[in-house]
Amino acid sequence: MTQQINTTQTPKVSIIVPVYNAGRFLEQTLQSVLLQDFTDWELLLVNDCSTDDSTEIIRRHEDDKRIRLINLDKNGGAAVARNRGINLAKGRYIAFLDSDDIWKSDKLSKQVAFMEKGNYVFSFSKIRMTDEEGKPVSSIREIPERVDYKYLLRKTVIATSSVMLDRQAIGNFSMPLRRSGQDYATWLMLLRKVPYAYCLQEPLVDYRVVNNSLSSNKLASLKQVYDIQTNDEHIPCWQAAYNTCCFAIYAFKKHFC
Repeated sequence: MTQQINTTQTPKVSIIVPVYNAGRFLEQTLQSVLLQDFTDWELLLVNDCSTDDSTEIIRRHEDDKRIRLINLDKNGGAAVARNRGINLAKGRYIAFLDSDDIWKSDKLSKQVAFMEKGNYVFSFSKIRMTDEEGKPVSSIREIPERVDYKYLLRKTVIATSSVMLDRQAIGNFSMPLRRSGQDYATWLMLLRKVPYAYCLQEPLVDYRVVNNSLSSNKLASLKQVYDIQTNDEHIPCWQAAYNTCCFAIYAFKKHFC
């Protein structure tokens, strides 16, 4: 049953969306939030100096007081945009959503209930990978019910648009200021503070694989994993190299098997 919209109290969930020239898919992403059966949220859209029609698309929804447009003075990348959103967020729970991904209509309600029932601090869900037209491109992958720091060093299983964090338990945090890979670096950083990230075993996100996106370049992604492990996590080079090889094998199986 749909809840009554909360317009006066502190929202339970703060949704953070970095926006940079996202006009092609942004309206679909916004609609997936507006159609949530859980309505106690605020949506922070952080505009990273877009030059397309992204701002105009957002302004069409300004009558919904839960939606906030934050304009950055200069382009800083997704980490800077997300950190601005984190700093301005009012909710207990932080949920991330990329500007080209789609949430299932019950994503928030199921994930909040999942976290509260299990008393979880860090959660994510399964995803469905789609092409630019929204058509599935692979089967739903099996993921453990929980993952820890060591597991994440060797496998990529956490999609940013599926993550929800209990900021009341985690405390204040910021994403590392990387142009790419800041999400993976953040999950490692947080898993040094909390023992596990728990997976809700349903595909609650349509993760769009966009051609020429930062995350679609597989070789660059592997170099990035190695760099994060050696420079951010201070893991010895030989161990980081082994972890990256494991990462590559898992990524190959995920996309081609």
